[in-house]
Amino acid sequence: MSDFLMRRGSTWHFVRRVPAEFAALDRRGIIRHSTRIKVADDRHGRRALRVAHTLNRELECFWRELADGRSKADITRYDQARRHARSLGYDYIPNSDLIALPQERRLERLEALVAKGLANDPAAREALLGTVQPPSFSLSRLFEEYESVTKDEVMDLSPDQLRIWRNGRIRAVAQFVKVVGDKPVADLTGADAIEYSEWWRERVVADEVAAKTANKDMGQLSRMLKDMSIRRRLNLPDIFKGLHLRGETDKSRLPYEPDFIRSRFLAGALDQLNEDARFVFYVMIETGLRLSEIVNLRETTIILNAPIPHVRIMADGRRLKTEDSERDIPLVGVALKALRLRRHGFPKYRDNATTLSGTVNKFLLENGLRPTRDHSVYSLRHSFKDRLVAAETPDSLIDSLMGHKTYKPKYGRGPSLELKLKFLEMIAFPSPERL
Repeated sequence: MSDFLMRRGSTWHFVRRVPAEFAALDRRGIIRHSTRIKVADDRHGRRALRVAHTLNRELECFWRELADGRSKADITRYDQARRHARSLGYDYIPNSDLIALPQERRLERLEALVAKGLANDPAAREALLGTVQPPSFSLSRLFEEYESVTKDEVMDLSPDQLRIWRNGRIRAVAQFVKVVGDKPVADLTGADAIEYSEWWRERVVADEVAAKTANKDMGQLSRMLKDMSIRRRLNLPDIFKGLHLRGETDKSRLPYEPDFIRSRFLAGALDQLNEDARFVFYVMIETGLRLSEIVNLRETTIILNAPIPHVRIMADGRRLKTEDSERDIPLVGVALKALRLRRHGFPKYRDNATTLSGTVNKFLLENGLRPTRDHSVYSLRHSFKDRLVAAETPDSLIDSLMGHKTYKPKYGRGPSLELKLKFLEMIAFPSPERL
């Protein structure tokens, strides 16, 4: 992708030659687009690279559409008709929907054409009478089309969060195509959705996957189809309605017992784990923070030179799990010791909690540190909450420390660092002399 990013004057530009296989369809030769990002504001081109990545995806999608037999006119005509309708003061309504409206609504548009002297203008008639059909696309391109119209919804995701967001949806589309075939999206029916639901049901019955996995997959497909139906005026039916698989359980991870944490984790059992991963583990023990929150701590959010050393959890280039996840957590015990040795955070795992989770869980398994299959590194967060409950910590303070979504109106500034520190000191483990 970096091959397509170039400096032109003071601005980063996307530049790409039309591939040979599309040269007969797109005769521009070389495509150039400004990213509108100044080199002075993005010296290493990281932000510009993300823009170039988006431009490249859209360009490749355009070339594929041309290869599928859709002319440039077909691709843009529908959007032009919608823009034209808005310029005349009306929303674009497909003719099939317009016919179903009260007669006076239809007459209003005809009268507008006459009043504006556009009764014989083909483009104006198409725009106000809704006679341009929305462009169709194949099921295999559902995610590409969806991604192109939801760029604003993922702007706050970090690169790793965006990777996870994309991969799950790409996988769902690929599996749907495998089961029902690569047909036009407009031709999808309830029978296709039932066939796909039954494919998942058989896998659940065979104990290959959990019902939760199946429902998440179908939910993602349903959301993409609904969004595209609305944005492209496709009038698609809600084919997945009522197909939610029953029997879904949200199996909670088992917490580690305090004695296990004290006698194993804090007594040398983690010595062979790489130092960064081990220190993250220690921070998690005494803060209950999510792995993704710890690995994205930076020097500016690790505040050690304060009356109460603490960390500040904030968006900082990534999306937090909930609005209530933004919070300050005092540092005590082994967490404070670890971060005094990692004042700049954990660059090795920054924006890569998935890799860290896999590394740690593999280590725990290979070293007999997962008492059951339901124990994992994330169990430390459950242990942290249980220890707070055992210390009779108020529920509102537990929610504040955990960063849980409460669905309650917010009043005041919330629990102070002093109050949080009081309860964290009550549950803190004795720290080992050497980390």
